[in-house]
Amino acid sequence: MAVVTTRQMLEAGVHFGHQTRRWNPKMKRFIFGERNGIYIIDLDQTLTRAEASYKFVRDLSAKGGSVLFIGTKKQAQDPIRSYAEKCGMPYINERWLGGMLTNFETISKRVAKMMEYERMRAAGEFEAMPKKEALLLTRELEKLQKNLGGIRGMNKRPDAVFILDTKKEHIGVTEANKLGIPVIAVVDTNVDPDVVQFPIPGNDDAIRANAL
Repeated sequence: MAVVTTRQMLEAGVHFGHQTRRWNPKMKRFIFGERNGIYIIDLDQTLTRAEASYKFVRDLSAKGGSVLFIGTKKQAQDPIRSYAEKCGMPYINERWLGGMLTNFETISKRVAKMMEYERMRAAGEFEAMPKKEALLLTRELEKLQKNLGGIRGMNKRPDAVFILDTKKEHIGVTEANKLGIPVIAVVDTNVDPDVVQFPIPGNDDAIRANAL
């Protein structure tokens, strides 16, 4: 059974790349043609790459591996959160903090701090504090939850990362490459596919395409 069909991709606009003047020559092999100054992505390759990526993730999950979903631009935030939660996987959809992979120990301490604040608030300890102190801790907790809430259950580095928009998430891509963590990503016509181990050519801007 196909993971996704060509018709679904066409309806979602997956085949629409960027304007021809905004392209990366390394994406040439994934481009079908050009129409009205827009590159058209070869959906046969998208389908093949999506199937290969699905098989890799399926096999990884079967072994108990984890995939970190990453997408912080507005149109990626909801799909990233909803599908990560559906799969029971960690996600980052607000802001990539430098060192999330390469300095994982420090990030883990911040997650632990967030969870301790949550425990304190649930136990009513915030209410027993001076108002100003409680307000400061509440604000800090909200900031931690916003940036790190999606990785609260990630107790080790992920076995792979899935990224929407490698150009925006270039720091995450660099960190994953540095650590040898496989990168699965939707690659539009303006990005470098060579930094991605499992590139899926497609529109990384359209909301429907991101959701698909």
